Amino acid sequence: MPDTAARTPGAAPLPVCGFVNILSGLRCSASGDHFCAARATHARDFFEHVLVHTKGVYAGRPFLLYAWEFDDIIAPLFGRVVWSGEYGCLKRQYEIAWIEVARKNGKSEILAGIMLYLLVMDDEESAEIYGCAKNREQASLVFDVAKRMVELSPVLRTRLRIKATEKRIIFARTNSFYRVLAADAGGALGSNPHGVGADEILAWPNSGMWDSMRTGMGSGARRQPLMVAATTAGSDTEGFAGTMHKEMERIADDPARAPHIFVYLRNVPMDADPWDEEIWHLANPALGTFLSIEGLRKQAIEARQNPIAEVAFRQYRLNQWQSATSRWMPMHLFDATAGEVYESFDEARNAFRGMDCWFGLDLAARQDLTSMCYVFPDTEGGIDLVWRFWLPEAAYARLNAANDGRFVDWMKRGWLTVTEGDVLDFEVFYTHVDEDSQHFNILGGDADKFASDPVLQRIQQTVYCDDIFAYANTFQHMSPGMHHVSDLVKQGQFRWHGNPVARFCFDSADVVVDAADPDRIRPHKPNRQLAAKRIDGVPAAILAVNAWKTRGQSVRSVYAAGDYDVFSL
Repeated sequence: MPDTAARTPGAAPLPVCGFVNILSGLRCSASGDHFCAARATHARDFFEHVLVHTKGVYAGRPFLLYAWEFDDIIAPLFGRVVWSGEYGCLKRQYEIAWIEVARKNGKSEILAGIMLYLLVMDDEESAEIYGCAKNREQASLVFDVAKRMVELSPVLRTRLRIKATEKRIIFARTNSFYRVLAADAGGALGSNPHGVGADEILAWPNSGMWDSMRTGMGSGARRQPLMVAATTAGSDTEGFAGTMHKEMERIADDPARAPHIFVYLRNVPMDADPWDEEIWHLANPALGTFLSIEGLRKQAIEARQNPIAEVAFRQYRLNQWQSATSRWMPMHLFDATAGEVYESFDEARNAFRGMDCWFGLDLAARQDLTSMCYVFPDTEGGIDLVWRFWLPEAAYARLNAANDGRFVDWMKRGWLTVTEGDVLDFEVFYTHVDEDSQHFNILGGDADKFASDPVLQRIQQTVYCDDIFAYANTFQHMSPGMHHVSDLVKQGQFRWHGNPVARFCFDSADVVVDAADPDRIRPHKPNRQLAAKRIDGVPAAILAVNAWKTRGQSVRSVYAAGDYDVFSL
């Protein structure tokens, strides 16, 4: 941008900037649109002479900005000014800032510092500063950093008042405040923000909060409002955050598209080798300073062995936008833990006759497989698994043809039963469960929510067990079991005995990763109309493992102690 604002020939020259950095005495003598070093260093000096670090060994020390923090973010954000004919003065060029870097690069600290600067150093009367996020807990993360900065700063703690329970910091001299506002709580309408810190946009469900804050800034009452968004890459490229990211990419390529928006994007290209350490700095500007490369190396080692960990590594550490679903099971690890291979269901069932087990049931009616998985725990923390599957005749022909006729062999060997008609024949299903209960000592199990109460009651009567619970396919209910299964596979303690239908399901399985927490996952059901794959043996195994992990281990510990009074369990 040119250093002089466009104006009518012959018009009076614009006044000199004259901004004085009261912390250093530096005065700006430029006029028109320009980079004001006095304003830029004013913001820097506030960080370095007023703010302090809040964590670990750095707590209480001055917040000295690294070169990339000042040169790439703070200096242009606060130093670029433009002449405003509306207000008759110079004002900050940028009203919106988008900062997108990988996790653990100090976003929260920078955002907290900027919000405090806007609160106390902008000379704005009755300034309203809002810290916004998906929910109150997330919004409090940056606020809590700012709160601790105030408590540890000799300058700020005597000038600002903290109302911790209200998540509010008050600057009485200008009747200004900084407070938390959650996107899931409403209340943004009617605000007149001077500053907004929008944290982790990747987790925002929609644009509602953003739109409320942005329109509030446009009232004209604020001369130079500033909304700063700090985020990491997300997993929904078509959602609000993904749409904003794509627009910010366009602005970064062509700043004239939106001169009032500042963009700082640090992403590793999608076609780059994710294991090449030389490119990690592209998403991690703090690498080599306060961000340890050893930590990244360890996470990279884990990610190379686990597709889910790789997705999280790419998204959160390389700042690459991911799809909503990703492949789950490394099949080379799955195959290595098969154990003794049984040629038929009858052979597998006979191998575990009379043994204690827990079951998982994934029930379908029309187009999916119905799967029952029995888990037999050993005394070393490992498990053996036996599945059986059912499929309505109407779905059989299409799925068999789409999978090269493999279903025929599975049916002959007893792994799969095809029932007559368009829907599952429940009487056949109940008969088979009854037969299995004569072979196994079924202690209990978990089922998916599709299994209605009458179905579960019938199973309880069949297996003579009432320790049966139903769960929905949600992050809360499925994620723990999925992690248990992954751990057992990696430890070689998940013996699936060569069941070809189970392997087909695991090889087909994708997972959905929670945008707000990469550790929370659940199975992704394929489109039944379009996909030839089925995953139903996977949730059945997850449910069985979950039943064993949550209830079965306490049962075994009682038996091991010699207490056989079942009424005490």
